[in-house]
Amino acid sequence: MNLTPEQLVAAQKANLETLSSLTNQALQSIEKLVELNMHIAKQSLSDSMTSAKKALEIKDIQQLLAHQAETVQPMAEKIMAYSRHLYDLAHETQNNFTQSTEKELQAGQKKINALVEEWTQNAPAGSDAAVQAMKQAIASANNVYETSQKAIKYAVQVAQTNLNSATDTVMKAADTASKAAKKK
Repeated sequence: MNLTPEQLVAAQKANLETLSSLTNQALQSIEKLVELNMHIAKQSLSDSMTSAKKALEIKDIQQLLAHQAETVQPMAEKIMAYSRHLYDLAHETQNNFTQSTEKELQAGQKKINALVEEWTQNAPAGSDAAVQAMKQAIASANNVYETSQKAIKYAVQVAQTNLNSATDTVMKAADTASKAAKKK
């Protein structure tokens, strides 16, 4: 049951490939975040310039109130859209990492099962109880992992639902405030 140098090299190579894959996924997420922030910065600059030009044309308080009402809702919508993009990016990154982790854990589980099988075949007589205990411990660990994965997925779904509800509430409030400001 000793590891051979070939097995060690294969394990190190697999670990290096996993690290490379996770690093690439992280860099892709960072790249998407930078692109999103650059887009937001350009859009904000453009919107600010347009708003400033309109503000310079204001001649009375009614125009000022109308100008403020025109800028409130689009700004709230953009903030919520940005928040949604950030959440989607984080969710996508988390999903990618989770899938990679699950793949690695499944591969590790297969290796452990193979080692246990090899060990049980070469186990000395009378070690049936130890073999059974080892198999039971592995099965228990697998159950704990599956249960925790289900709980995490449920928590993510709850967070998604809460985010969507909060977004809808904020957008409705911004719309109501915008309409109220326009009526004044």
